Amino acid sequence: MFHLIPKPVHKLALRFGHRLRHHWRRITGRTGRGVSIVGRDLDGRILLVRHSYGPNGWYFPGGGIRRNETSEQAAYREMREETGCAIVSMVLVGVIEEELSGAPHTAYLFDGVVDAMPRPDGREVIEARFFPTHSLPEPLSPRTRARLKLWQARKS
Repeated sequence: MFHLIPKPVHKLALRFGHRLRHHWRRITGRTGRGVSIVGRDLDGRILLVRHSYGPNGWYFPGGGIRRNETSEQAAYREMREETGCAIVSMVLVGVIEEELSGAPHTAYLFDGVVDAMPRPDGREVIEARFFPTHSLPEPLSPRTRARLKLWQARKS
């Protein structure tokens, strides 16, 4: 249904919604739970995305967990929504307790292999690319750096 909204209007709505959600979290002190996915290609490069809203930076694909949805289901859904790809051999790397917009937040970090080249929709995600771990783009968001560190610690 969102594809019926013109891209510029949709991007504006996403920016407005992001700011509104930020203030709502700050006021209520509640955030919900979310997922981040370290998607890898067969060469071991990791998938990062840039959003059309929020702070400028590169992030792992991910988002919120819906009511009556498991963290695994949310990870599969978010990967498909943000990149058009599926993820296989997915495993939970860890759970991160953090603060988001001044409120406590739980994030589930997953790892898996991405089945195709990403195809961002140009609305929520404006760029999605694979990068070798030794040559990551800047700026990486602080949350992405923390998740990357947890992912790398699991691998060593």
